[in-house]
Amino acid sequence: MARCEMCGNEYDKAFTVEMGGERRVFDSFECAIHMMAPQCAHCGCRVIGHGVEKDGTIFCCAHCASQEGVEGLRDRT
Repeated sequence: MARCEMCGNEYDKAFTVEMGGERRVFDSFECAIHMMAPQCAHCGCRVIGHGVEKDGTIFCCAHCASQEGVEGLRDRT
């Protein structure tokens, strides 16, 4: 059994996620998202979809970007 790096649970169905050459072990997608998904620079929510980005800053949506003074971004439609 492997131990989840987020919550510490030992689980026989744990899995690994690799991102940027770094491998992590989790027992659930919830733990993986909590540890690895970027946070919106405005509201702080985890960005688990595409989000929007400007100059390396990630936002969950164009509205949050505009609240930080970023212009010209649109949500994908």
